Amino acid sequence: MSKIALVTGANQGLGYAMVARLCQDLPAGSAVYLAARDPARGEAAVATLRAQGLEPSLARLDVTDDASVEALAETVARQHGGIDIVISNAAARMVKDRPQAAQVRTFIDTNNHGTYRMIRAFGPLLRDGGQLLVVASAFGSLRNLDPRLHHHFDPATRSLEDIERVMDEYVALVERGEAEAQHWPSWINVPSKIAQVASMKVYARQRQDEAARRGLLIAALCPGLVDTDASRPWFDDMSAAQSPEEAAKNVLWICTQPAEPPLPYGELVQHRRLISWL
Repeated sequence: MSKIALVTGANQGLGYAMVARLCQDLPAGSAVYLAARDPARGEAAVATLRAQGLEPSLARLDVTDDASVEALAETVARQHGGIDIVISNAAARMVKDRPQAAQVRTFIDTNNHGTYRMIRAFGPLLRDGGQLLVVASAFGSLRNLDPRLHHHFDPATRSLEDIERVMDEYVALVERGEAEAQHWPSWINVPSKIAQVASMKVYARQRQDEAARRGLLIAALCPGLVDTDASRPWFDDMSAAQSPEEAAKNVLWICTQPAEPPLPYGELVQHRRLISWL
């Protein structure tokens, strides 16, 4: 049976490799959307894949723009009546030569508020057996956060909007230089990943009964270390890093599994193994 799939942040790196893999692995007649903020880069990526005999479609999408996300969701609903695979992969890139305080607002708006926008707009479009997957990281475990901050991300009691507010407050603390005094980690990537996974867990809880009836999967994926332009500046030793193509194969196994138990519903998965939340 053909599928409708969407990958955000897909004109390069892991997102691009995931689009290529989905085009190869999904059944004939499937539609795979390569979503990109920059139309020129998106068109170039689609053209390159088509030259390889693949058939992705370009979707213009800026996950920091409510109207952009909602417009694409409306287009998908109108053209297909729903969607089978949503991979929220778009992420802002950090650079070493700028203070984190100068980058945190865009970083959180893309990685966290962008994830929230995708959940709110595309979650309701999931067809039976559909999957909403967030590309996160092993950093997204509460084990990487001071216990005094754990309550902010409790999936059992928090709403998606609660986590959004916490991250806005966190941005303000970083910009004022007060975050570490309030027990937050020094690297902004860690709270961001924890919040991404927490949002996924909250949404999974909210739809748990429906998901069991309809075979839905809501989860987060950690690809591990991937050799990309975004990763290289932050790691001295990339000898063990996967290529984007290797990482895509590693994480997308979940998209071709039968929609039957046991599934890693509401979990963070790396190399087909669960990463503990606590």
